[in-house]
Amino acid sequence: MLPPPEWFLVGFITSFCIALLSRSGIVRRGAFVILALSAGTGWAGWHASQRLSEHLPSEFEGRKVSVSGYVCDVPSPGNFHSLRFSLCVTGWHGLPKQKAAARPMPRMVRLAWYGAKVSKLPAHRLRLDVVLKRPHGTLNDQGFRYEDWLFRKGYRATGTVRAAEPDDSVLCGLHCHYSRAHTELARWVERRFADAEHLPLIASLLVGYRGNMTDAHWQILQATGTVHLVAISGLHLGLIALGAGLVFQRLLLVLPVSHLGEAARRRLLFGAVMLCCLVYALAAGFTVPTRRALLMVMVGGWSLLFARQRPAWHSLVLALATILFLDPFAPLDQGFWLSFGAVSVLICAFAGSLGVSGWFRALLVAQCAVFAGLWPVLQVFGQGQPLIGGLANLIAIPLVSTVVMPVLVIGGLLTAAVPIVSGVVTVAFDAVLDVLWYLLSALAQLPSPDLRAGSLEVVVLAFLVLAMICMPLRGYRVAGIIAILSWLGLSWLPAPSTNIPVSKPEVRIWDVGQGLAVLVRSGDKVLLYDTGPAVPGVFSSVESTLLPELRALGVHRIDTLVVSHADSDHAGGLALLADSLVIGQVVTGEVAEVWAKLGASSGFPVVPCLSRSEFLGELEVSYWQAPVANQGNDASCVMRLQHRASGIEWVFPGDISAAVESRYLTHLNKAARAQPRTTRVLLAPHHGSKTSSSLAWVDTLSPDVVIYSAGYRHRFGHPHPTVTARYRALGSRSFSTACSGMLVLAIAHNSLTIKEKRHDAPFWISGADQARAACKIP
Repeated sequence: MLPPPEWFLVGFITSFCIALLSRSGIVRRGAFVILALSAGTGWAGWHASQRLSEHLPSEFEGRKVSVSGYVCDVPSPGNFHSLRFSLCVTGWHGLPKQKAAARPMPRMVRLAWYGAKVSKLPAHRLRLDVVLKRPHGTLNDQGFRYEDWLFRKGYRATGTVRAAEPDDSVLCGLHCHYSRAHTELARWVERRFADAEHLPLIASLLVGYRGNMTDAHWQILQATGTVHLVAISGLHLGLIALGAGLVFQRLLLVLPVSHLGEAARRRLLFGAVMLCCLVYALAAGFTVPTRRALLMVMVGGWSLLFARQRPAWHSLVLALATILFLDPFAPLDQGFWLSFGAVSVLICAFAGSLGVSGWFRALLVAQCAVFAGLWPVLQVFGQGQPLIGGLANLIAIPLVSTVVMPVLVIGGLLTAAVPIVSGVVTVAFDAVLDVLWYLLSALAQLPSPDLRAGSLEVVVLAFLVLAMICMPLRGYRVAGIIAILSWLGLSWLPAPSTNIPVSKPEVRIWDVGQGLAVLVRSGDKVLLYDTGPAVPGVFSSVESTLLPELRALGVHRIDTLVVSHADSDHAGGLALLADSLVIGQVVTGEVAEVWAKLGASSGFPVVPCLSRSEFLGELEVSYWQAPVANQGNDASCVMRLQHRASGIEWVFPGDISAAVESRYLTHLNKAARAQPRTTRVLLAPHHGSKTSSSLAWVDTLSPDVVIYSAGYRHRFGHPHPTVTARYRALGSRSFSTACSGMLVLAIAHNSLTIKEKRHDAPFWISGADQARAACKIP
């Protein structure tokens, strides 16, 4: 939760008084530091409280409501024949007055309009019938967190459109007019250069519109570490500033010296350059990274033109303070840390050094410094450094700087002035982008080792590289290069197949939305039960959650992968998982279907789920499958884990229905007759569907803990109220991943402990008024 604002006020006043009255220099400096921290955190806290005050009442979730507003970004095609866009809301209709007046309603919502015939919105100002829900996404230790992104962008609700019509009564202010102008500019680019082979890259670099980028584009950019090339940032604005500066400097030389003094020339040059940068930033969408880059260029340009022997660090600190003042949420962006990290590294490499002669040598030094210096930042965000990225940027940055961007900017302006030349300009655009994309595609195909390094190794490497650049000792540099090359050589060795062990068995039930993925660890042995949902070409829980989580946990080998059955919400991303980790064996209820999903990655045994037992460290694992079912939900492989020392057991029934439940109860009565247990944890069959969890099942198993793995307000409505009522009547403790996020169940002193991820989440997720706090199991 946010600290009370009174704390910041007391800290500010107290530190101000100490700084004013104290005669000790050390005490005064310390008081000024506390004063600055109090002011900064108070300013950020006020902005956060203002954003969190916007609130969609829980009783309006899932109901159709009517809103008016204007589209405040460029609509882009989404998944399942949808159109996705942001709506800046100006009015809510049909709400009770007391509810509307109690707290501010969301001012910006993220919407999707589904339908094969939906290709564009009927107008810029709209009245929409929408179905909304509070900000919510999967909540795990690692991987992309949708709720963080929504809070950062200012979306206080998400939903779908049911109907839309123009609404001219919506007042259109400055932001509304700008949003419409930028949308029209993006559409103009699409129309003028519709025949271009590289239209997605053209639209991205010219106007910051990346809605046409495909998965193939992102895969190549990520593999080569060049995603920053298509995100309008300091590189692009720096090039605009450089080009504009050279042009206007030449123009100013034409004027007689008597007409303008040196100071006036500098001011005029600075104003002209900043105007060009502002125009480009507005044309590129004026997004958060673009605004940040504009501020950095503005502060840097001012310091360069008017400062008197000021260290480069002064400009960096001034830009940092300005950005934090204007945008207190900036640190939530990975790009914020990468931007300032890159500038800091370059200052370390070049400011006050002995100098680097030659543009190529300077570029090489800069790339080495940025590659190593930003690695710790990427490590914090759970990302790695593609080794090929250094070479890719060494080639791509000069090409983009000297050829691609000048051609695009000049061609775009020429087309706007003389539309008839658009065909020739399109050919020129494709020619230069063909070269860039060919090089990046070729580099992406080269073998590049997955650099494995811990946090300490990465920090040491960054320090070593920066020290080699800044220190002119030849022997030291030679020794450092040898050490780095030796370390890189070890990265080509096969990945280790041993896992970091755990002291006591634990079960992690990941939050994967409407699906299931469970990790079981005992010692250094690992079992994975199901892999969560996936939609080909859209998303995969393996990519977004499982692989980042497994890397963070030090899991390199899955001894047993249990795929209950082949439905997409239980067996998504199998091929990717198999390509990324060593797998000992696969146990499944649908062998043929799982073979087909694995494809060429099936270089390990895939065995049917037969009634048998085996050990996973301290845990005994028992499998069972209904003898009459060979496909579908009822073919699910039912798994039971037992920890004999504590008497704790877990039951994973997959998606079996009530008909199969009775057969499993008969099997369980025979198998567990002489096996006492103290605590039983049950994953509700079929996510709590009303077709499962029969009265006999619930009464016989009588679980101490029942867990529902289901999506938040999903269209299937899991878990069903009649099912949850049955478990609740027996006194079972109930948890849902939709409410709790990831669940970690561990054994401590032969007792079961349960940890909900929502308790460790930031205040915009775990706060009392947020979706998870109001989330109730029906």
